[in-house]
Amino acid sequence: MWRWPVAQAAWEEEIWSCLWCHAATHVGGEWFKICRPPYLPVEMRWEKAVADGLAAGVSHAFGIFDKTLCGIQKVGMSPSDHWWLPERENACGACREAAVVIDDRWPQSMRGEDARVSVARRL
Repeated sequence: MWRWPVAQAAWEEEIWSCLWCHAATHVGGEWFKICRPPYLPVEMRWEKAVADGLAAGVSHAFGIFDKTLCGIQKVGMSPSDHWWLPERENACGACREAAVVIDDRWPQSMRGEDARVSVARRL
């Protein structure tokens, strides 16, 4: 797991991401919750990566580890406000392959509407 850097708050919350399937798990917060977001299909899971130095005309998926799914890391890289669409002609082939592998790792039993994992308790 990889821990996201999160600013300190009155109710500490941590965000951890699985290095294998890229699912993010939120732990803590006001109600001390543990939750995993619901499954999203490949075309709705990643935003397009934006950074100086990325090749023009190629669309890369912004991964959760501050780099593209194909492994490119640039200073100041961030997700855009737009989805990364793997079916587009200009989509990076290596990002597309990584997205398919990651999607295959998401358990089939956790893909339904009611499959969200969430546990909360009052402190």
